[in-house]
Amino acid sequence: MSGYYNRRSSRLKGYDYAAAGAYFVTLVTQDRLCLFGDIVDGDMQLNVAGSMVFQEWKDIGARSSSIEIDSLVVMPNHIHGIIVISDPIGSAPSDRSISHVGAPLVGALAPGVPSIAGSRATTRVAPTLGDIVGAFKSLTTVGYVHGVKAFGWPKFPGRLWQRNYYEHVIRKEDSMCRIRRYIRENPARWALDHENPANRRM
Repeated sequence: MSGYYNRRSSRLKGYDYAAAGAYFVTLVTQDRLCLFGDIVDGDMQLNVAGSMVFQEWKDIGARSSSIEIDSLVVMPNHIHGIIVISDPIGSAPSDRSISHVGAPLVGALAPGVPSIAGSRATTRVAPTLGDIVGAFKSLTTVGYVHGVKAFGWPKFPGRLWQRNYYEHVIRKEDSMCRIRRYIRENPARWALDHENPANRRM
């Protein structure tokens, strides 16, 4: 399975991405361990763990009407993606107090598994980027731990993801196009990638 996905935001050309909150996000595994697959002939080939991470990121948009997922690539030890966040249009006042964070954002993990963020629900109209990334990290960590125990996936040291993550606000259409291209071409540049452990030993 390839690690690239490009839904392309449904926003029209010329849309003010800054008004809604469009973000280019990068998350890296702890110690830059390559846990999600391999680059083969310039293409990312996901293993089972990588497929789990890929699907969890794609599912982010299904957990809130105010979140839209654009381009995405899962690399051996990191992930690049574009998230667009906006307030739901036409929400009635009574609806605007409903939480889009916590259980609705994280979703059901598995039968018998309690919600990770159920106690963190807020009254925001839309989740923040930090809410979204935090829920994604929690879900993928739980999924990966299950894979380690049930299927012998390689263990990770302490935490699956680095504590911090990179974010960049996308303010213009040309910036969106440039970042989409960067995401699409990322696997082909793996040999020169800063996150490639082989380069960090040089």
